[in-house]
Order: sequence, then structure tokens, then C-alpha cells
Amino acid sequence: MTPALTFFAGLGLLVLFGWYFATDVGLRKRLLATTLVMLLVAFSIATIWPPKEKIQLGLDIQGGTSFLIRLMGGDKEVNKGMLDQAVEVIRKRIDYFGVSEPVISPVGNDRILVQIPGLDTAKIQEAREQLSRVAKLEFRLVYPDNGERLKAIDEGKEVIPPEYRIELYKMAAEGTEKPREERLLVKKKADLGGDRVRESHAYYGNEGWTVQLKFDSEGAKKFGQITEQYKGHRFAIVLDGVIQSAPVIRDAIYGGDAIITGKFDEKEARGLSSVLENPLQTPVSIEEERSVSPTLGLDSIRASIMAGLLGLAITLVCVLIYHRLPGLVANLALLVNLVLLVGALTM
Repeated sequence: MTPALTFFAGLGLLVLFGWYFATDVGLRKRLLATTLVMLLVAFSIATIWPPKEKIQLGLDIQGGTSFLIRLMGGDKEVNKGMLDQAVEVIRKRIDYFGVSEPVISPVGNDRILVQIPGLDTAKIQEAREQLSRVAKLEFRLVYPDNGERLKAIDEGKEVIPPEYRIELYKMAAEGTEKPREERLLVKKKADLGGDRVRESHAYYGNEGWTVQLKFDSEGAKKFGQITEQYKGHRFAIVLDGVIQSAPVIRDAIYGGDAIITGKFDEKEARGLSSVLENPLQTPVSIEEERSVSPTLGLDSIRASIMAGLLGLAITLVCVLIYHRLPGLVANLALLVNLVLLVGALTM
């Protein structure tokens, strides 16, 4: 089901629920209850079907992909705090894939083993990028003179200020236009870092897919002070050393919100949102990548399914023989409950 269809189906069920609770006891209320149950069962079946695609299986049933990740401390020795932070960040990034029961565990003092069930080739590449990306976000001021100093530097009349450097800003192509490049005189040191980002969301707006950031209280205060002081000048948003955008500060922004636009597609925007909300404090590298076989064989899986179905059938028959008509009602309620439960867990 598409997100739009799911939304309208849920809205219709909500209206029916309201109508049901607003109706007095009687035939109409029983009809509404029956209709609601039938619609919920149909909605659950549509959510589950086809089960091979919709029901997420664990590593023990379908196998998956294993990554051995090493923390690169550089001059610093990797300590337990750095390892624990990386494990927690990787766990949150894996949640982005919506997989069932991933294995994420420290190995030794500077390595993390990540096992993700059921990834196809495209997802493996995306997982590799998600796991290894540091996502160092910085907000740096562009030299506040509307490009005059850079022009003078190019003409040999001025030198580069010691706290600034020249960086290349590549702008994506729009429509039939060719990609453009612009040289900017940008501060070396960040005026505001990505460690102050509290939340990050991707959405589709007027400029295409956009990533919205929300700062914590300290970051919002500092961002407001910077935008107040440098109103009318440019502010470069830099991710992993690459300028993503360099907008002009139109007005002071004290709400603690910022946006990143860069002509992303949906997958890039959602992936960027995920890594920005969960940045790695320590760079990592993937040392090893291999396939993981399922620990349960096909015969074991079939035997488990048959045992479950046989147990359910015996329960239904015994309840029906002992209770008769009430047993039939109880059996129907049990089956409806199973469908609703599996449908809820699959969403």
C-alpha cells in the first residue's frame, strides 16, 4: 500500500471508530462493529501481503551481510567511551533500514561487528555508506565583503587572511543548465558545529528534497547570534569538508532551525538526515565484509511452521468440539486477533 492510501484508510477507520462510540447500543452499533472488524482484517492482510516481501526475517532464518568496523582514533587511543558512542550511533543508523534483529557488538578494544539480515545489492552499498560516513557538519562564515577580498586576492592586491581559506562550492545543475562552480573565501574554523544538532528530518519542499535541522538550546542561541551579527552576508554549510550550500543570511534566526538544500533525491536526503542526527565522533573504516548464512536450515524452518499450524489446528478443533457455537465464535476471534497482531507488527 502506498503512504497516501494508508493515510486515507486510517482516516476512514478513525471516522468509523468515532461513529461507533457515538452510537447507542443497538443494531446499528453491532453493524458498525462488524464493519470495523472486517475493514481492520482487510487492512492487515493488505499490509502483510505478500509475506515474503513485507515480513522482516532475522539472521537465523534468512542470513545477511556482516561488516567488521574498525575505529580510527588517529593520534588518540581508542577508549571504551569512544567505542560505546560508535556502537550506539551505528545502532541508530541501522534502524534506518527497518531490518529485524540486527547484531551489533564490540569486538576487542577498537572494532565493532555488525550483522544485518536480508540486504540486497543496492541496500548493501547504502549500508556501507551509512556505516562508514562520519557526517561532520560545520557552519562557517564566508568572508563578509560580498566577494571583494577574493577578487583582490586573484588580482594579487591582497593576501588570504590567516583564519580563512579558499574553497570550491559546486552547485548542482538546474533544468537544462550546466553545473556551476564558485570559489569562496571561507573560515577555516567552524562558527557552529554539528554536535549541536538535536534532530534532523528530510522532507519534500519548494526546492526539492530538503534536510531540516533543529539545534539544542545552546546551538540555537549561538546560531541566532551569528545570523544577527552577519545579516546580509553568506554562511557556508559544510558536510565532511564539502560545501553543501552557501545561502545569504536574510534575517536573524532564533528558532533553532536550519535547512540544507543540495538537489538531493529522496534516498540521499533521508540518509543524510539519519547520519546528521547520529554523527560519529571517531572516524571508522570497514575492515571486512562478508555474507552470513542462516543458522537455521530449511528443514528446521519447515518443521517449526508445521508445528505451529498443527498446534493451532488442534486448539481450534478442541475448542469447537467442547464449546460448539460459542467455540466457533471464539475460534473466529482468535483468527482475527492473529491477523491483526501480525498486521500491526509488520507496519
